[in-house]
Amino acid sequence: MEFRTAVPQAELDELQRRLDTARWPDQLSEAGWSYGVELDRLREVAEYWRASYDWRQFEKRLNAQPQHLTEIDGQRVHYIHRKSLGTPLLLLHGWPGSNSDFLDLIEPLAEDFDLVIPTMPGFGFSGPTTATGWGVERIARAWATLMEELGYERYGVHGYDWGARIAPALARLAPERVIGMHLDSYLAFPQGEELTEDEQQRLSGLDRWQAERSGYASIQSTRPQTLAYALVDSPVGQLAWNLEWYDDYGHRIGAISNDKILDSVTLTWLTGTAGSQARLYREGQSSWGAEVAWCPVRTGLAVFPNDSTVRRLVEREFDVVHYTEFDRGGHFAAVEVPDLVIEDLQAFFGKL
Repeated sequence: MEFRTAVPQAELDELQRRLDTARWPDQLSEAGWSYGVELDRLREVAEYWRASYDWRQFEKRLNAQPQHLTEIDGQRVHYIHRKSLGTPLLLLHGWPGSNSDFLDLIEPLAEDFDLVIPTMPGFGFSGPTTATGWGVERIARAWATLMEELGYERYGVHGYDWGARIAPALARLAPERVIGMHLDSYLAFPQGEELTEDEQQRLSGLDRWQAERSGYASIQSTRPQTLAYALVDSPVGQLAWNLEWYDDYGHRIGAISNDKILDSVTLTWLTGTAGSQARLYREGQSSWGAEVAWCPVRTGLAVFPNDSTVRRLVEREFDVVHYTEFDRGGHFAAVEVPDLVIEDLQAFFGKL
């Protein structure tokens, strides 16, 4: 059925009240970002949220696109379906976020693609999940069902972050239907290969992730329910939990605008889905580092600064026919540098 975003004003008023009365912790002098999100930066974004951010403007952007709700495997699913006469293309987002991550891509891509952009179960208007088991494989089956219900026999798929794990699962599930797969932030783990110096440098990000950045994933993959009580009760707490990634752990502060950060954060807050988003890490942890079978689907890779994508390792898994390294952008490329993602999608699927 058709869906329109319309948040009651009372919910926005309650968010305003909580931001007005937020309690703030202390911070060690000169700690900066080394102990977690830096206090002054969080105060800055929270104050912008409280005094300047316009949710209604974001609602207008969402409602400018054809939104729908359906039920798949017992779960509510929200998706955008922008029809055209072009190649059917499924766009898959990651954590934290929703299908709104791709809003800047829709108009340019609609000239060449028939776009289906679902929100993952447990996220935004597709949440919360109501049962266990919503990991990578189950979500991939849900997207295969969605495309079948929409009448698509053949289609392409793009994904980043968790979307870059779910897209390959879909390609393995239905290789006869997926005409091509485009990924960014994809990681193929080494399995004893002798790596070149450049490959070792690219994979060094794994060491940095383990040493500095893996705490959130450890908690979400083991005790997501305990974390949920704090995130769903405190907008500032949820903002801090997400801002750490959007600001790249203090290394690229402001690379993504406050408005775009808050579009995602506010959507999660208003839908109360921070906890069910976190559950994906518990449900999907078995997909990380597991040995995978070869899949013949033609694959394109977009590699942004600090990605740990090594082409030779990905070629163990897929038929890589397109590979582009970019000198700007980051993990949330569709939000930060949509022009580059659009260009690479057009180039890759143009080859096919």
